[in-house]
Amino acid sequence: MKKIITLSFIMLRCLFMQAQTYKEWVHKADSCYTAKNYELSVSYYDKAFKIEQKSWSDLYNASCSASMAGQHKKAFKWLNLSIDNGYENMAHIKIDEDLKHLHSEKQWNKTIEKLQKKLDVIGANYDKALEKQLAEIYTEDQEIRGEFMNVYRATKPDKKKIDSIGKIMERKDSINLIKVMKILDERGWLGKNVVGTQGNQTLFLVIQHADLQYQQKYLPMMREAVKNGNANPGNLAYLEDRVALREGKKQIYGSQSLKNKKTGKICIAPMIDPDNVDKRRAEVGLGTMAEYATKLNIEWNLEEYKKELAETEKLENTKP
Repeated sequence: MKKIITLSFIMLRCLFMQAQTYKEWVHKADSCYTAKNYELSVSYYDKAFKIEQKSWSDLYNASCSASMAGQHKKAFKWLNLSIDNGYENMAHIKIDEDLKHLHSEKQWNKTIEKLQKKLDVIGANYDKALEKQLAEIYTEDQEIRGEFMNVYRATKPDKKKIDSIGKIMERKDSINLIKVMKILDERGWLGKNVVGTQGNQTLFLVIQHADLQYQQKYLPMMREAVKNGNANPGNLAYLEDRVALREGKKQIYGSQSLKNKKTGKICIAPMIDPDNVDKRRAEVGLGTMAEYATKLNIEWNLEEYKKELAETEKLENTKP
């Protein structure tokens, strides 16, 4: 009887594993990454990739988990698959802290060369000077934020360091904004066909990190760029939400979080029509709220969110 029970349990476990979808395995992997359980994250990515290996972003994130888990062979395998499936951001791959462990390996230079050859082919007709300038701006924007988050997320955050890095970040942001405003004012919102995916993303990032008055100025331009295929709809959703909240309104896509003034916990900022937020997010290419919340290390519960919404709106002085 004992053997029969054991066998039944194994069979049930196998059936359960088969029933898990690709997205569910990736969701588990992301949760483990956020919790810094990198080995378990890798094991879940393994299960997901037995189903399919199509998403460059999931493959890239899996490579980060593998790198942090010390599984370098697997990290390179997934990183190269990510490049094969569409990854194009040279500036980011070079500064990503999760991949620093791979830099001393011989295969690192081969991987970078592979990506560069791909970019050379794709970008044959790009504005090279502008593409290079935007790559430098991207690095400036993201490197300082990486330093800031490392200090901010420390077990015992050093307030002096946080303030110091924050001031440096503000200075870099103001310099980058001047450069990007000149580009936008003179040439408009350039698409990836002119400056590449990374350059196009940089335009968004700098405006997303700017003061409200500049976001309000360039939001209409970005809306038009999305209509013309020159900007990412998901990026526009983030900017729409940030501007709405800064204007005291509710966000649309649930992309912005805040610290609850009463409980001190991180939560999703007030949004319109929470019941249909996943539908709106899908329309602009964003994942579900549950998937997004995992990346913020919070749990998404729609019914609880709706119960607490009125109080959150009151605390934030959100307009009706």
